[in-house]
Formats: sequence, structure tokens, C-alpha cells
Amino acid sequence: MSQTTDNSLPLVIVNPKSAGGNTRDKWSATASDLRAHFGPFSVAFTKSQGDGTVIAERAAKSGRKFIIACGGDGTINEVANGILLSREDAELGVLPSGTGGDFRRTLGMPNGNREAAAALRDGETKRIDVGRVTFQDHDGKTVSRYFLNVSSAGLAADIIGRVKSTKVFDWLPIESLRGRANFAVSTLQEVLSLDPVMVRVKFDDEEEYTLQTIAFCIANSRYFGGGMFIAPDAKINDGELDVINIGDIGTAKILLNAHTLYRGTHLDLTEVKSKLARRIEVSPVDASQEIHIETDGELPGMLPAVYEIVPDALRVRVPKT
Repeated sequence: MSQTTDNSLPLVIVNPKSAGGNTRDKWSATASDLRAHFGPFSVAFTKSQGDGTVIAERAAKSGRKFIIACGGDGTINEVANGILLSREDAELGVLPSGTGGDFRRTLGMPNGNREAAAALRDGETKRIDVGRVTFQDHDGKTVSRYFLNVSSAGLAADIIGRVKSTKVFDWLPIESLRGRANFAVSTLQEVLSLDPVMVRVKFDDEEEYTLQTIAFCIANSRYFGGGMFIAPDAKINDGELDVINIGDIGTAKILLNAHTLYRGTHLDLTEVKSKLARRIEVSPVDASQEIHIETDGELPGMLPAVYEIVPDALRVRVPKT
């Protein structure tokens, strides 16, 4: 990890491996656009998973006021976690350079370097909510982390696990097309072998009950999975989490209605239920069953989990409206 020490400048934390390595390959041009349309900055490069959190936490504690994540949703998540863990009031910025771009969509950040740099320079600061999930990591330890977009259990986690090992379309020259193609193939493979699971759920102070699910999603923002409009009614500053449960739905119906996930019309399906809550507890009915969770596109662990909203937790630079 490399990091400059001029704390008066904004710090850009770059994940060179994001977008299939395109962030590294195009960094010289990106840096030039950023200097021209944003101004001077310091830079630090991540080398492995988790570096973004370590760098951002250290930077915020040392007095950095503006920390910009350059990468995909996973990189943005790490940088946000670092700021939040520091307990300092540093501001988060987003310079998009990944495949999914779900948080960028929520903020309305432009995708082009020059436009995004200008939006970071001239934008306004808003406070947003974040989600916090406490769960079992892969070593069986109870840990917590924050999320900006969506955390889910079931199908989405299984798809992302498959995506990370799918290289069918790596020959495609455009990273966004490559990512979407691999995601589509992984989705089809998971849907064809789909089995619903039973989970115990408790919302806020309500009684615990059991439900059947193929995808149980807790949303702070509206998008996940590279553009799926999973929670069309979600707001990042309403003090609540949007819970979307896709119940027992047949494979054929999933395939026929896949387009509704990108339009946000899936809530009209009888098998899809939504609810607002501030705290959600979820666990497998069968305690021996491993049900993995995904959080902002990463796979940190498994159920049982407790989800909570943390209102007005993070300052974020957004384009002026």
C-alpha cells in the first residue's frame, strides 16, 4: 500500500484490479483528467482485499477530510467502511471505475472521468444512511461491516459466488459487457438448480416467524447486481431499510420475469413481498444449513445475521441538482 502524507489534499484510493485491471491500465489518463477537472490530490493504491478499509481508516484518523474511492462497488464499500470505522467525519467521494456501478447509479454520478471529476469538484455534500450487518464470517467468528447498497442471502450470494469463478466471456474486449455476460450465465446456472430455503425472520419488535425464500434482500440503496432495480422505493436518507423477499417461485417464471428486476416491476409478482424495517434478524431454520450472504457484491460470510440501519452516518459528495 502506498500513500502520500499531505493531509490537506483529497486522497484518492485506487483499486488497480477493478474493472478487470482496466483501472490500472488507464490510471495515467484517469489521473490526468482528474487533475484537469478536479484539482490536485494524493493517491494510494490497494494491493489486496481489505486494503481500502485500512487506508481510508488511517487517512481519516490522520485528518483527511475528503477521501475518494476509485473502483467498483467493492472498493467503495471498503473505503466507506474505513471512514466509518475511523469515527471521523471525513467525506466520501466516488470516481467510478468498476463493472457494476450500483452506488454510482444511486448517487447519480456520471460514469466518464471528466464528468465525474467535475461533479466531485462542484458537487454538494449530503448525509446518507448506511446499513450494518453482523454475521458469521468464514472462520465462524461474529463480525460486523457496513454496506451502502444491498446485502442479501440466498440466490444473489450464490450467483456472485459463481460469477467470481466464471470466465466464459473473458475474451470480450469491453469490461462492462464481459461482466454482464458472466453475470447472466451464472444467473441462469443458479436458477436452473434453484432450491428455496426456510429462514426465521424478526422485524424490529415484531414476533419472529418463518418464511420461504430464494432471495432475501436488505436494501439501503435501490440497485445491486450490476443494475438490478431490486428496491425501487429505497431511499438512502429515510432512516429505514427496504426488505425484499422473493419467495418460492418456479424456474420458468423466474426466467420469464427476469426483465422485471431491471425495471423495478418485480414487486408486482405475487411471490415478491416488501417491507420497511430498522432492524432485521434472519437465521436458517436448519441450523446446520450454510446460507451465504453477499454485501455490496462481496461474500463475507453466512447467516445468522442481524441488519440495522445507521441513520445519517456518512457524508457523501453528490452532483448538484
